[in-house]
Amino acid sequence: MGDLPLTRIALSPARQKAIREAVRKAKGIGFEKSPSRVASLEDADAFYEFLSDPSIHAPIYNLPRPLTVESVRSMIARNIDAQAVGEGVLFLRFDADGGVIGYSEFEIWPEWGAGDLGGALRQDQQGHRAGVNGAKQSFDWMFDELELELIVATGALDNVRTARMLDGLGLARKGEITSTRADGSTRQSRVWEVTRDEWRRAHQKTTKL
Repeated sequence: MGDLPLTRIALSPARQKAIREAVRKAKGIGFEKSPSRVASLEDADAFYEFLSDPSIHAPIYNLPRPLTVESVRSMIARNIDAQAVGEGVLFLRFDADGGVIGYSEFEIWPEWGAGDLGGALRQDQQGHRAGVNGAKQSFDWMFDELELELIVATGALDNVRTARMLDGLGLARKGEITSTRADGSTRQSRVWEVTRDEWRRAHQKTTKL
């Protein structure tokens, strides 16, 4: 998504370096239920099983197509490479039996102090505001631990659930872009953004210095 972020806040080389280092060191998010951790190549089978549910993979434009164990393994490898240079990371969450219950994929633009968050929860983990609370904790983590200045999120124009969640969390609708999948197909996506200060004001937290 070369058009993102729509808002561009140029950072000093020192700030860019700090963000890259924070991404490299990221280990996961400490959710009270099933903390996340960095995905490894050994997780490909379990992650593929999770993504195979049409209710999960159908709305997500940037998943590999066709969806196979090998293409999922390549997705994990791509994120491992991205984390090594401080430009992305993939986290997975697991149940007691080793099944994946959710994932978070972060794309980071250190030069703009910005990051994009995508992901999903297994259907039996949804409800009771689990998705909203998970997104809020993830956004807090991005601002606190990665020290970003801007968070970006996208969703299909007909994805009512995502739109309701992002609007409710205080992200602002900034426009639309054409998202291109790895196979060359495209989808119109709505773009939301929120700055660190806007997020803090909306959620009554003091900006971390």
